Amino acid sequence: MEPIYGVRPRRGRPRDPEAEPRIRRYAVQLLLERGFDGMTVDDVAEAAGVGKATIYRRWASKELLANDAMADLFDMEIPDADTGSIAGDLLEVYRTALAFANSERGLALIRLAVAEANRDPRSAQIYRDVLDRRIELTEAALDRARARGEQIRGTADSVLMVEWMAGVFVVRALTGRAMPPPEDAERLADVTLRAILDGWSGSWPQTGPERQLADREFGDAPDPS
Repeated sequence: MEPIYGVRPRRGRPRDPEAEPRIRRYAVQLLLERGFDGMTVDDVAEAAGVGKATIYRRWASKELLANDAMADLFDMEIPDADTGSIAGDLLEVYRTALAFANSERGLALIRLAVAEANRDPRSAQIYRDVLDRRIELTEAALDRARARGEQIRGTADSVLMVEWMAGVFVVRALTGRAMPPPEDAERLADVTLRAILDGWSGSWPQTGPERQLADREFGDAPDPS
């Protein structure tokens, strides 16, 4: 059979560039509302306005979808920081983490993690993966600090750095006590820095608007000459 020239092949439906973030967003929403068992791919597909096939082309299982959605949420809500010093990095991360923990969504997520991780090994794996991701980012921050010549102690442990802060959130969620407010970021980061950084004096680096304000209010007077 001879080919028919000049006939353009039919194409399928164009790929929706917003589909993946929308799917992740609704996956997290359903996880928070129903827990892992109650979240189904069917319901995520319906909420996101896509077909199940669209989800399964990207994620082979509900577990992978939930894992990816939660990791994406944490990366967005508590982004990595690279301020030029380990003190600045920790302070920025602690501020955003405390702000998230004090939000309605963040508190709901922490409570869900506590309940689900003890009940379902699949859920526990999701939260372990989230913590592992944060541990990797923390180790990278320590490596950057060492490369800059900061005196990071050999005993600095990225696992403990992440888990002690996560432990505060879990204990507060279990006992019903209020989460530490974002204003406590310096005090809590100071605890970590005293454990990992030789010569830490408690003097916080100032950047951006804070630094500019300090320069205006406390900077050297202009040279009259």
